[in-house]
Amino acid sequence: MNDRAPAPGGLALLQSLVNTLDIESGADALDTAEGRAGLGLAAADVEAARELRESLRAVCLAHAGHPAHREVRPLDELLASAPLVVTVSAADGSATLRPADPAALTSRVAAAVAESLTAGTWLRLKACEAPDCHWAYYDRSPAGRGRWCSMSVCGARAKMRRYRAR
Repeated sequence: MNDRAPAPGGLALLQSLVNTLDIESGADALDTAEGRAGLGLAAADVEAARELRESLRAVCLAHAGHPAHREVRPLDELLASAPLVVTVSAADGSATLRPADPAALTSRVAAAVAESLTAGTWLRLKACEAPDCHWAYYDRSPAGRGRWCSMSVCGARAKMRRYRAR
């Protein structure tokens, strides 16, 4: 549904995780082997990934100024068990955080959040305000006030509803 460019850096992982569920149709990519493979998940990891996905969706909605779509476990609780490792380059002394276990989705998500915090991009990952969508998108607008994943779909629907209501 999203016609925007993917989020930069590690936020692309978060965006793709949130967007594994199409709320309007109910299709969940985590139900398929192909969808799980795209995130490096085994079938046994699906329930934890769904919980992480919905917590991320709630945070993305908060970034856009909207309440959570439902009650979820707080993201910081889920990420508390995700070990990260600080690596320092001998060449230039630069430091980065990376997942201690690159196979663990929670660790990869925690590393992506940390990366986006230092890059100043974390608050730009948002969720569409349309209740039948909540698709994650990266807000590239200059003022950072984007509201919909797609102006041509969700934005147009919202504007048409407001027009008809008048």
